[in-house]
Amino acid sequence: MTYTSPVLKELFERGFIYQASDVEGLDAKLKEGPCTFYIGYDATAQSLHVGNLVTIMAARIMQRHGHRPLILMGGGTTKVGDPSGKDSARKMLSLEAISKNLAEIKKVFEKYLTFGPDAGKMLNNDAWLSSLKYLEFLREIGAHFTINRMISFDIVKRRLDSETPISFLEFNYMLLQAYDFLHLYRSENCILELGGSDQWANILNGVELVRRCENGQSYGLTLPLITTATGQKMGKSENGAIWLNANLLSPFEYWQFWRNTADADVIKFMRLFTDVSVEEIRKMEAVEGAALNPLKKRLADEATRILHGEDVLSEIHETAAGLFENKGAALTKNGEDNHGNAILTSGAPIQEMKYEVLESGLSIIEAFKLAGLCHSNGEVRRLIKGGGARLNDVKIEAEDLLIHKTNLQEYNTVKLGAGKKKTAYLHFKH
Repeated sequence: MTYTSPVLKELFERGFIYQASDVEGLDAKLKEGPCTFYIGYDATAQSLHVGNLVTIMAARIMQRHGHRPLILMGGGTTKVGDPSGKDSARKMLSLEAISKNLAEIKKVFEKYLTFGPDAGKMLNNDAWLSSLKYLEFLREIGAHFTINRMISFDIVKRRLDSETPISFLEFNYMLLQAYDFLHLYRSENCILELGGSDQWANILNGVELVRRCENGQSYGLTLPLITTATGQKMGKSENGAIWLNANLLSPFEYWQFWRNTADADVIKFMRLFTDVSVEEIRKMEAVEGAALNPLKKRLADEATRILHGEDVLSEIHETAAGLFENKGAALTKNGEDNHGNAILTSGAPIQEMKYEVLESGLSIIEAFKLAGLCHSNGEVRRLIKGGGARLNDVKIEAEDLLIHKTNLQEYNTVKLGAGKKKTAYLHFKH
């Protein structure tokens, strides 16, 4: 199809469109003028991850074209748990955990979208779902859903075929999500729901409910599940999820994730995850081989700038210069100081330490933070758990490991490694 609305045209050119209900009608509606749309996010973790960026960036493009985003926090639906894309029931979270997760997740959206009286709005569906009266809900909403249709959905069929239980609680989720759309249609004149491809059935339920209850016209648009060139699901890495909150993943690690993009994914990710114009990206398509390295840095800069701001880039570039640009991480001795300690240089960072700390042992967690390889205890623990932490080129298995004198190598140093490319030394001086 050839899109006539500028926003769908750009979304298509960037690779965002997967499925749409009444795509011709949606295209015409978006061409008429500003429309209100929504995307929902349940609070199942303390942070969203890179995989969620597909919907966030789509919303960013929609708003750039003048359309009004509603970001719906699933304070109510998280209490139930979305079975979509899951082969087992979600773990039930406490109300306190849901509240804490919501507070953390909300911080990300202001980096990507504009909120205000005439701009976007952030809502929590707990405001209306928790006050629903069950019998009235069944009469008004439940009457429009048939069990026959609900068990025809892929997620339900898959669970039933595998004889994995699907609870009545989970079964109700699709009714609640459909009701969200109806509520927003009534209260905010919202006519479009965006979501991942796994939300297609739930979104269609909402479109149908709006038609049945209000005789209204609404639309659904799903976005593709993004995978890397190796087939890996977007948002994951060898050391765990690529979180968007800085307290779970440092700006440098976030930048490094994009810098390490496979050659085959650079242009695709530039379209999806940056604000670089489609016209400029087209000019990049012919670039191959080693010439892609500057584009990988550009991708990392653009993606990191949106989330963490311009100010972090200079420090990131300085750190990266030591870790990536200097090929050799070997130590070179350039003489001795007045106390007989070696004066060392290396392509990798060197952190000087007092020799005395080895008497009682230096925590490996503290060592990684002191070396600048990680920024928090949790970050080190996740690195160790993921198998990406090394001491003197040997994988670290235990997070309670202590560095002692017996670990010292030449010139009273220990070598620390994080992942495949990050190396640093601790130099213990008398």
